[in-house]
Amino acid sequence: MPEENRGTTTLPTPERTGYGPVFAVREFRAVFLAHALSLLGVVVSEIALTVLVYGLTGSPLLSALVFALGFLPYLVGGTLLSGVADRFPPRRVLVVCDLVCAGCAALMALPSTPVAALLLLRCVIAAVSPVFSGTRMATLTDILGDGDLFVLGRSLLRIVSQSAVLVGFGLGGVLLTVVPPRGALAVTLGTFLASALLLRLGTRRRPARAGGGALVRYSLSGARQVLADRRIRALLLLLWVPPMFVVAPEALAAAYADEAGVGTAWIGLLMCAMPVGTIAGELYAGAALSPAARSRIVLPLAGAGLLPLLLYPFHPGLGWILLVLVLAGSAGAYTLGLDRWFVDAVPEELRGRAMTVHTAGLMTIQGVGMALAGAAAEFWAVSTVVGGVGAVGTVCCVLLAVEVRRTGRTGEGEGKGAAEWPGKGPGRRPGKALAKGSDIDTRDGADHDMTGR
Repeated sequence: MPEENRGTTTLPTPERTGYGPVFAVREFRAVFLAHALSLLGVVVSEIALTVLVYGLTGSPLLSALVFALGFLPYLVGGTLLSGVADRFPPRRVLVVCDLVCAGCAALMALPSTPVAALLLLRCVIAAVSPVFSGTRMATLTDILGDGDLFVLGRSLLRIVSQSAVLVGFGLGGVLLTVVPPRGALAVTLGTFLASALLLRLGTRRRPARAGGGALVRYSLSGARQVLADRRIRALLLLLWVPPMFVVAPEALAAAYADEAGVGTAWIGLLMCAMPVGTIAGELYAGAALSPAARSRIVLPLAGAGLLPLLLYPFHPGLGWILLVLVLAGSAGAYTLGLDRWFVDAVPEELRGRAMTVHTAGLMTIQGVGMALAGAAAEFWAVSTVVGGVGAVGTVCCVLLAVEVRRTGRTGEGEGKGAAEWPGKGPGRRPGKALAKGSDIDTRDGADHDMTGR
């Protein structure tokens, strides 16, 4: 097939709500399996690197940097390199990103690689990840369209991300009882190569969305366009801000267990409860709710999703705390409807950069949220901090929900009404005005995907 032929996939028309029609699309099955494999590689590499760096240095700080460096380069990669997602054919970008990560894993697995190089290679993988994720998200709109199938496909990738947090660390721990850390990194190499092969053979060639100009300038211009549009900016903030607050209980799980005077086994339960809720909420919303219903629950869930955290300062039993975390995680189902509004709001020629900025911002703001929660816990009790996070976060989310509703109803700003609002009928496609007169040719876990893939 010639590169110039975009050749969108013929999609099944879903006659019922659920994930079945998404899996009926052959290309999506390849993307889904590649996503699962590369996520497994990322999670295993994080565990193996932590163990390896600690074994080489004996330094808790340096071993902790393995996780911190998974967040820090996102902002750089997501802003300076976001143009890659639109300037080059998407399949090529995805395959090259996987091969770069595979190369980093291969170098990490070498016995002669020093600690400084291990941390640098970890940074490279993290810098590549937002480009990979943004390109894949934009490609989903080519594979599944920008309607309900895209929403459900995006939901499935998020569910895999949350499941990777639950399953991947356990598998990684078991793996390290059998092979040394560098051997586990060799397994990571295999998963990245398998992902690249699946994407190369299982997806179609499609042309670049736009191009021209220096890459960094092109990337920054795209980020400015995305953030300058009032509608898109409001949607982005509603995708970012709830995860910023909701990560606090997970970041402080060990400290809370100590405050409550319980054993280390409870730390694992406290860490797992919210991802379990997120998976359950996504599955229910995707399988049981219609597109219109998913649209109606966006703003109520986004505005009220942090309210369960207000129970923390009252020191209920740990069983109640687990329920609180499950409920807070299940509120992440608001992202299904919000994903549809976001993809409707962004012009197609800007989609790759917008999705990359979204991924970079999401990961960065979660890192900020963890850091702020940890800093606050230095001065106040963990239960007080988490309750405060619930209160402050709810106020911020309600204000953002009001802004999203306002831009959707009135079309103020450059974006002119995006979504089908309950009782309002379909609005105009927003953001299209961005391309006119522009000097620029204008795509995974609350969506708090801690893996970045």
